[in-house]
Amino acid sequence: MKTRGLLRVDIIKQLYYKHPLSLTELSKLTQKSVPLVAKIVNELIDEGYVQEQGLAPSTGGRRASIFLLNPNKQRYVVSVATDQFTARMIIYDLSNNIIHPIETLELALTEDFDAVDKLVSFIHENIEASGIDKEKLLGVGIGMPGFIIAEEGVNHSHLKTNDGTQLGKYLTEKLKLPVFIENDSRLIALAEFYFGAAVGRKDVMVVNIGWGTGLGIIVNGQLYKGSGGYAGEFSHIPLSNTNILCSCGKRGCLEVETSLLVMTRRAKAEIEAGAATSMTELFKDKSRNTGELFLEAARNHDPLAVSILSEAAFHIGKGMATLIHIMNPECIVLSGRGAMAGKIILPPIQQAINEFCIPRIADQTSVILSELAADAELLAGASLVVEHSQFN
Repeated sequence: MKTRGLLRVDIIKQLYYKHPLSLTELSKLTQKSVPLVAKIVNELIDEGYVQEQGLAPSTGGRRASIFLLNPNKQRYVVSVATDQFTARMIIYDLSNNIIHPIETLELALTEDFDAVDKLVSFIHENIEASGIDKEKLLGVGIGMPGFIIAEEGVNHSHLKTNDGTQLGKYLTEKLKLPVFIENDSRLIALAEFYFGAAVGRKDVMVVNIGWGTGLGIIVNGQLYKGSGGYAGEFSHIPLSNTNILCSCGKRGCLEVETSLLVMTRRAKAEIEAGAATSMTELFKDKSRNTGELFLEAARNHDPLAVSILSEAAFHIGKGMATLIHIMNPECIVLSGRGAMAGKIILPPIQQAINEFCIPRIADQTSVILSELAADAELLAGASLVVEHSQFN
């Protein structure tokens, strides 16, 4: 049975994810009586966490009051999204309004032995620049690639500390704030489930198209991690016919034909071979991420970029056909940085599904392009903090 304190936290979380809500809706979501919920909501109004928005639309009877989190309550969350080459940071309030804009740091996770301390300095400097009192920060949520055990704050792949301390514990000690880490693809799946294309669905798979090709799995409305916490290693399904060695040390992984890293390398090789493409000039811009430049070229229908992207998307679709046969999801959401390419990636993916998937099963799964795209991980990093906060 939930204590009043747990119910208080639960109500805040429900309003964070599903605002605005009536007392009846909160009662159903928390499985507590309307009078008890009303009492807690009134207490939260007194504390400044919640405010009454007005009345719900008429359904024929008395219109119910609806509530949402108070955007003026000075409680904030720091969200950080890292990939193999960059770290991005933003600060939100509890209504996901941007309080401090996105800042970016070039950070080579696999090559820079000082990456952890550079990340600490980056976060600390931007918190200082925001002018926000640390006591008003609920914590820091960080999404990152790798084999991550979130409950232990461990990343077995990247960002090793010099003294061997668990990453989450080390970051918490250095930043003097609660720090929570999670695999980037799992976080992106949660962002789509809470805020994006998967809202209202129960069985969803979210493909994270980025420097790698990740997967987040939602089963019966819950994030699925597997028995050891490593579920979703989509990029390492052995579907490639090449003999290229993957970053994991194995051959035949899907990633060697589908990651943005591979696509940009192919584009650069074609440019060096004399191919006519707008990317020749685009790639001279060293102030921007090459993956974003490649995707921009594809969105602008550069023939070479479209060709490379389409080939990679077909392989992703082939992998998705396997997922559809195994999981029979309601939908698969294409998210992450690669979703910035827009609808151009959908036809080759659908072609592969049509070619490799049993029609009766394929027809039950819709393929949706994320509207959150590169922002998905940042939103989910914020929700990671909310999930672990007590809102004192």
